[in-house]
Amino acid sequence: MKLTRQKHAKKNMGFYKNNFGFREPFQVLLDGTFCQAALRNKIQIREQLPGYLGGAVQLCTTRCVLKELQALGKALYGAKLIAQSFQVRNCSHHKDLVSGSGCLLSMIEEGNPHHFFIATQDQALANKVKKKAGVPLLFIIQNTMVLDKPSTKSLAVVQKLQTNQLVPEYQKQSIVQLKEQEGLTKQGGEKRRKRKRAGGPNPLSCLKKKKKKTQEGQEPSSEKKKRRKRKRNRVKAEAMQSVQKNEEE
Repeated sequence: MKLTRQKHAKKNMGFYKNNFGFREPFQVLLDGTFCQAALRNKIQIREQLPGYLGGAVQLCTTRCVLKELQALGKALYGAKLIAQSFQVRNCSHHKDLVSGSGCLLSMIEEGNPHHFFIATQDQALANKVKKKAGVPLLFIIQNTMVLDKPSTKSLAVVQKLQTNQLVPEYQKQSIVQLKEQEGLTKQGGEKRRKRKRAGGPNPLSCLKKKKKKTQEGQEPSSEKKKRRKRKRNRVKAEAMQSVQKNEEE
């Protein structure tokens, strides 16, 4: 079972790495419900999660989550101590704090640019996270941490990417860099011209030239002149013979 779970986690991590640009260290946003479940099931998040995700991890939370845990009192005192050991990420709720779930949702707005994982046991929050593309979801089940399979929304976005309908921003930058390396971008207002490859001679120029055909019923002028000259000489010769014959008679 452990090997199967690890295999599924590796497959899901590959999906997010290849399609949404996730890289180490993986940033995991945790709420109070996840910390409470880890405490109840004796799960060492800091020690176990890097091995499960296959890379370095940064565990973090927000001021709104910490404030919410503090307000809940002694019932979640242990979860609060766990959350306080994590890095605190700045949220936009400086004056008016919101619920932990609302704060985590605000951290993954606009396409999850910071590549956060969301770790929660709140089913309502989990359902909202699944409606956003490119947000990995972690939860605890049967005393183990589980990385949920990619949501339908994430799969749909990847399908559009594969049909060249959308290109994520980080891939656009890579494409621009590749074009610059190949000299395909405009430089100094002019496009770089491709050097023509040296080719062989034009096959049409190698063909033998055909002799021009004279029009039907016509002959070259030089041939006509020769024929006319021979005809005149023959007429003169016949005339001379006729004159000589008359003289003899």
